[in-house]
Amino acid sequence: MRTAPAASARTYASIVVAVTFLALLVAAGMRSAPGVMIRPLETSMGWDRATISAAAAVGIFLYGMVGPFAAALMLSFGIKRVMLAGLALMSVSTFASLWMSEPWHYVLTWGVISGVGSGAVASVLGAAVVNRWFATRQGLVMGMLTASAATGALVFLPLLAWLSSSGAWQPVALAVSIATASLIPLVLLLMPERPEDVGLRRFGEDENTPPAPPLKQAATFGLAFGALFRAAKTPIFWLLFGTFFVCGLTTNGLVGTHLIAYCGDHGIAPVAAAGLLSMMGFFDLIGTTASGWATDRYDPRKLLFVYYGFRGLSLIALPYLDFGPMSLTVFAIFYGLDWIATVPPTVKLTNDAFGPDEAPIVFGWIMAGHQIGAATAAFGAGWIREAWGSYGPAFSIAGVFAILAAGAILLVKREQGARVALA
Repeated sequence: MRTAPAASARTYASIVVAVTFLALLVAAGMRSAPGVMIRPLETSMGWDRATISAAAAVGIFLYGMVGPFAAALMLSFGIKRVMLAGLALMSVSTFASLWMSEPWHYVLTWGVISGVGSGAVASVLGAAVVNRWFATRQGLVMGMLTASAATGALVFLPLLAWLSSSGAWQPVALAVSIATASLIPLVLLLMPERPEDVGLRRFGEDENTPPAPPLKQAATFGLAFGALFRAAKTPIFWLLFGTFFVCGLTTNGLVGTHLIAYCGDHGIAPVAAAGLLSMMGFFDLIGTTASGWATDRYDPRKLLFVYYGFRGLSLIALPYLDFGPMSLTVFAIFYGLDWIATVPPTVKLTNDAFGPDEAPIVFGWIMAGHQIGAATAAFGAGWIREAWGSYGPAFSIAGVFAILAAGAILLVKREQGARVALA
């Protein structure tokens, strides 16, 4: 088979990245929607904040726990099929929520079903696409795909906040359902399964490199748990798992879920608070893309030390601010620049330790740690608000954990030679 020219490889790879970016963007927008729906659900349904937060926590938890199994499914049945299944689940579940009347309906639709669907279209998807389509510039591309989560907040939150400004949550659910459904035809038409299917090599791959042998179909649970058992024997896995737990604890579980409500406690309207999150999303789009570029050039451990350190300091400072426009703008800039800038360095360390084939599955388990932390913060912050009447202690505690993670990440040893073999 003749190798396609470099321009064709670049074109196809760009299309795949664009479709993946959009899918990750919409999934992130869906996961951020419960933060907008907290106050409308309190008013219209009469549910307390702890109950509403519990449903968000279930969705965030499953968003992470599905990751390793989704990565294994991508190896066994294909990236394209997994993307289509995830988008369909998100669309159907959010549409069905229009008829909910009990708290368990909310847990089922926005928690369980949409959590499974969004877990299939999460950071593990970005890792799988990068490993399959790129031999070079992996950090940069992973940074761009990771930044789609920030862009999801940038694009969706102001619109969702405007849709809920009348106190109704139903327009938010309908908008999310339509957005996820609209991506299904794009994935069907524009997402080749692998470069070889269109006569290409991975972008940047040497022409003399022999093509990778096709992976045999394997049991998804066997792949996922086998990778976990092998990774769990290595200290680097637990260090990355633990620090990513803190990453989730300090980002989408806390800020993504509760910042709008926290601002509401200080008299800030939902649309203005959503604008603050959008500002964070804009700066994280810059910061995470730059993080991917830096990951290709610098020690990822040192980058993570800086990211977690600055994040912790900004969270500790937030409860002591006056919540005026200037102080919140400064917070949004500093916090936004490294919201999820931690992902490219973490993926790089995972690839170094576990190799390109098994790394997406192992990263799925590390991502599960992220979402367990996020679920802890989503429920815990709501409980703290109910018990103490303020979100301040929740943000301070999260900041301390981020400082601890900054110190812990320096214990990681980069040993590319000591990779765990793919069974």
